[in-house]
Order: sequence, then structure tokens, then C-alpha cells
Amino acid sequence: MESPWAPLRRRMFLVLWLAQLGSNIGTWMQTVGAQWFLVESGANPALISLVQTANLFPALLLGLVAGVLADAFDRRLLVLGANLFAAAAAGILTVLTALGRMAPDSLLLYTFLIGCGMAISSPAWQAIIPSLVPRREIQAASALGSAAMNAARAVGPAVAGVLVSLAGPAFVFGLNTLSFVGTAAAIYAWRSPPLEEERERLGEAFAAGLRYIRAAPRIRRILLRVVLFMVPASSLYALLPVAVDGHLRLGSTGYGLLLGCLGAGAVAGVVLLPRIRKLPDSLVLGAAAGVFGAAAWGAGHLPPVPLGLLLLVGGLAWISTFSTLNAAMQLTLPEWVRARGLAVYLMVNSGSQGLAALFWGSAATRYGYSAVLTFTAVLLLLAGASVLVLPLLPGTGRLDRSVPEPELDLDLDEDAAPRPDAGPVTLLVAYEVAEGELEAFTEAMQEVRLVRLRTGATGWELVRSVTDAEQFREIYEVPTWRQYLRQEHQRITGEDRALIQQAEQHLTEPPRVRWFLPANPG
Repeated sequence: MESPWAPLRRRMFLVLWLAQLGSNIGTWMQTVGAQWFLVESGANPALISLVQTANLFPALLLGLVAGVLADAFDRRLLVLGANLFAAAAAGILTVLTALGRMAPDSLLLYTFLIGCGMAISSPAWQAIIPSLVPRREIQAASALGSAAMNAARAVGPAVAGVLVSLAGPAFVFGLNTLSFVGTAAAIYAWRSPPLEEERERLGEAFAAGLRYIRAAPRIRRILLRVVLFMVPASSLYALLPVAVDGHLRLGSTGYGLLLGCLGAGAVAGVVLLPRIRKLPDSLVLGAAAGVFGAAAWGAGHLPPVPLGLLLLVGGLAWISTFSTLNAAMQLTLPEWVRARGLAVYLMVNSGSQGLAALFWGSAATRYGYSAVLTFTAVLLLLAGASVLVLPLLPGTGRLDRSVPEPELDLDLDEDAAPRPDAGPVTLLVAYEVAEGELEAFTEAMQEVRLVRLRTGATGWELVRSVTDAEQFREIYEVPTWRQYLRQEHQRITGEDRALIQQAEQHLTEPPRVRWFLPANPG
């Protein structure tokens, strides 16, 4: 069994992982400082929950754009620039708070700007992981990434609670600024692999990413599981400071310690993850949702000590959910669209948290936080039960994502080759199906349809001859000749090739391919 700590033996992964840990600690210190600043200002639950919204909503606004940028440009430079931007915003927030000139609306604005820097950086950061470790260690690397986040959740809030009491919010805002500078320094020291091929244009990359998600059922199911868990689960983080100031009667230190219990449980979960990964994914996701629901209910009703114990178990449920879903995304996405796919994942994840936190905060203002936390606990129980009808699809995380040699070798003279931007390109593929294989062939071609659409086709159709029942024609369209070449040489994976070959097993002879471009008017 691969050790859960194996990626840490790789020097550059270790350096970047430590930088991620420091940045996450700073982010959680920032969150505690901002929320407690509003608590002491007498803000209502809706305004306090807006801290989480301001921090996470940028991922919803910028997520896909960030993914396109990460696939189109040097990921190292993108992460570097985004962290320097976040450091600048955090630095201004620190200075204004120290001078006593920080108002709640300004606090939310600078929190939003910091979130923008993190939203731009996150897809590129996630997409860097497979270049740092071998494929067999990707799941362990993903779990360690979650561990860094949750170790920060254990350390950051607890330390921030003490520091806010002793030195005030400006001090923890300043530490967050330094954490972004540290991350920028670490990524600057890394030398990313050179870009070996021409990168896609931004518009083409954006459209290709959307087409891929639409034609990837496994990816869409992962995203659905994120929403089903995250929308109700976000209530705990949004309303815990309100509960601390309410029936728990704790100060900023107590709030930090309770958040630290969540993080400590998640860190402990890293040790258990190798055993947890032996269980079916659906069982892990279902049980984790139920356990986290119990923690959400406890935050609205239990005293501090039993709540802290329940939050420890809730932290284990949290990391079990997200290590499962994050690794599934990492292992299911092909390299050419990985950053865009991860951007959508982060967009759905953070967007669900941000929008739901705003809703739960508004509901708590009207109905009370205890009632809202009870309601979301019920929703989490239902989300756990939903794995019976909406599990992760078969093959998730276990697909062949290697890029085989293209089967079609277009040996065209330089003068005869189409211009790269010529198009749209219409492909006509002729099939002669063996007798008795018609039903199996048409069923297999539905998988081929998804392959074409995932890798670049904008339209697809399968037609059958009126006079010869065994004659079929596949017709699909790719926007440009450049994108067609990318489809054949860079985007078709081993899994895609296997699906195409399954359809071809029902033929009497190899398919015949013809390419067409728009006729120039006379």
C-alpha cells in the first residue's frame, strides 16, 4: 500500500505543501479576525456570514476564467502574480485596521479582493500537483492538500482567537499578508516544466472547457455530490461564531478552539484515510454527510465540551468527503483540460459555500441559528442517503488518461494543408456494420458521441442508409482545423480510444474518414 506521506519525500512537493499550509493558516486567521471584528461591532448573523461569502464568492465569479488562464499560460507565473495581489490587498487591510479606519463594508471589500487572488491561484495550484508526484501518489497528494487545509483549520483559528484577544484583528491580518508573501516566494523558487506545445487561445480554451464538462457524466456527478454536501454543510462555518456568541457564551479564544477541533479531526483523518479508501466511495460519502449533519445540529444545541468532541468527528467526515471528491476529479480529468475542470470543481465548491452561507445567515437572522442548524442537519442526512440513487459513476478515478499515438496520420503537403484557423471542419466517418451487430453498434456509438463532444466537437449525428441497413455515417463538426489536430493529437486519451475501438469491433471493415471545409464562394 502506498504510504499517505509518500509525496512529502519529494522536495518540491514538500516546499509547496509547507507554503500551502502557511497560506491556509493565514487565511483561517484572517477569517476568525474578520468574523470576530464584526461580532464585537454588534453585527447581525447575516452580516457575519458575509465574511465567508466575500471570501469564497470570487471562486464562483472567476473560477472558470482562472482555469482557462491556468491551461493557457505558465501556471507558476499565474500563482505567483495572484499571491502577490492577495498580499497587497491583505496589507492594505492590515494598515487600515491598525489605524482604526476599518468599517464593516471595507472589511468585506478587502476580504473579497483577497478571495479574488485565491480564486485565480487555486486551479493552477491544483493542476500543478500531477507534475510534482507520480500518478500512483496523486490520491495521497490530494489527501495531503486537504490535510494542509484542515491542519490550518486546527491551528489557525485557535491561534487567531488568542492573538485577537491579545493584539487585535490587525495583527492577524498582518500575519495573513506574510503568508501570501511566503507562498509567492516558494512558487518563485520552483522551476515549472517548459511549455512543449502551443497553448490554446483563451476563447477556444473557454469553450472547450465548457464542452468537456457538458459531455463528461462522471465529472458532472462529482460536482453534484459537492453541491449536495456543501450547501447544507456551509451552515456550520457560517453560524458557528453566532452560536459562540449565543448559547455557548464563549469569546474569540473559545471560537478559535472550536474551529480548531474541526481541523484537528480532519488532520487525524489523514492517518485513517488509507483505511477509509478501502471502503466504497458511496459508503464514505454517505456516512460522512450524516456525521457532519450531527456536528451541525450540535453547534446549535450542545454545550462546549460535547460539541468540541462532535466537531472532532465532523472534521474527519469533512476530510473524508473532500479527499474522495478531490482525488476523483484529479484522476478523472485528462491533462489537457485538468486546470479548467478543477476550476469548475473549485467554483462549484466555493460558490456553494459562499451563496449558501449568505442564505443561512439571512435565515438565522429571521428564524434563529438553532432552527437553521437543525434544518441543515436534516438536509445533510438526506444528502447522505442520496448516494443510494446518485453515487459516483463506475470508472470514476480509474480511467486511462494516457495520450496514445493518433490513429489518423494526415500526410498533407504544406501547400495542401488547411490553415490552422480554417473551419468549421466537418468529418464524415463511414461504417459498415456486421450483420446482427446493429443494436450493439448504435449503443457503443453513444459513448463515441461523448468522446467527440468532450474532445472538441460542437455537433454530432449518426445516420443510417435507407437502402442498406448496415451502412452508417457519423457526422461531427470541430470549430477549426487547429482544434481538430488538437483533438486527434492531444485530447484523445487511452480510455477514449478504447471506447472508439469497442464500437469498431462491430464492423466488417475499418471505418473510412473524410474531412470537409466550407466551400469558398466563386
